[in-house]
Amino acid sequence: MSAPLVSEPLAIPTEGLGAPIRGPRALDDSWQRFWHLTYNIARSEFKLKFFGSALGYVWQVMRPLLLFGVLYVFFVKIFHVDKATGDAAKFYGAQLLGSIVLFTFFNEAATGAVRSVVDRETLVRKIQFPRLAIPISVVLLAAFNLGLNLVVVLIFAVISGVRPMLSWLELPLIIAMVALLATGVSMLLSALFVRFRDIQPIWEVFAQILFYSSPVIIPVEKVREALIHGQRHIVTVAGVRHITFRHVELYHFLYHLYMLNPLVTVFQQFRHAMVNHATLSAGQALGSWVALLEPLALVAIIFVLGFWVFNREAPHIAEDL
Repeated sequence: MSAPLVSEPLAIPTEGLGAPIRGPRALDDSWQRFWHLTYNIARSEFKLKFFGSALGYVWQVMRPLLLFGVLYVFFVKIFHVDKATGDAAKFYGAQLLGSIVLFTFFNEAATGAVRSVVDRETLVRKIQFPRLAIPISVVLLAAFNLGLNLVVVLIFAVISGVRPMLSWLELPLIIAMVALLATGVSMLLSALFVRFRDIQPIWEVFAQILFYSSPVIIPVEKVREALIHGQRHIVTVAGVRHITFRHVELYHFLYHLYMLNPLVTVFQQFRHAMVNHATLSAGQALGSWVALLEPLALVAIIFVLGFWVFNREAPHIAEDL
């Protein structure tokens, strides 16, 4: 009897061949492996950044100090910004330096992450490489630098007359908020840059806008005072001066929009908790502690959006390079 012309397909045993190979993804199955890989990338970049430099890590501290020196002379010694808001501007130098250091961390993380995936093309093309480790390592590298700079800020604050306060315990929460924001922005920018190379110049302009629209130089108290005084309108009727208020809703809307910037919340709370209790806390500046939920929610939205975009683009990054 002849054998059938069509035979059933052979069953190929898969036992002993190991786990099936998955395509490229943003994350890895092992969180321990992911964080170990992320840490090693950041540590290597931290060491290579100043390799061969005579001053080494000192340059990382010098950059915010030089910017602080220029702004301090210009806005304090010439324009006397520190005297415009009374007791709230006490220890203004420490407040200014702390805000510069925090913004430097945020900007360094976000700007460094823009090209991070493209610049590491050889790593991206490895199938089992968790691609999210690349932008996260950039944020971690910026966090290393932040740690060095915060030591300088605390030393400068103590020399300026600031005394240790119980509110210093808020520092980890303040750093956690700005780090979460920086991570979300970094994931979003690094994923979008693979497809749209205009992201880099757009972000550079936007980062400058963020710097000057955040209370790095001008305290929140002065912004608040300017908007309140902007509502005043003086009229003279029968020789008597009357003060009326106009466009109240507009000015309140602009101030509320200004306070929605999460960096405003971070910098203001840092000034209040770490330097001077005479400054408004973030909750007082917003009107209530409940109002803090708005910038916190915005940080959460940016983080979730950044992860969603990066996770969606991760399998196709190599194809789009």
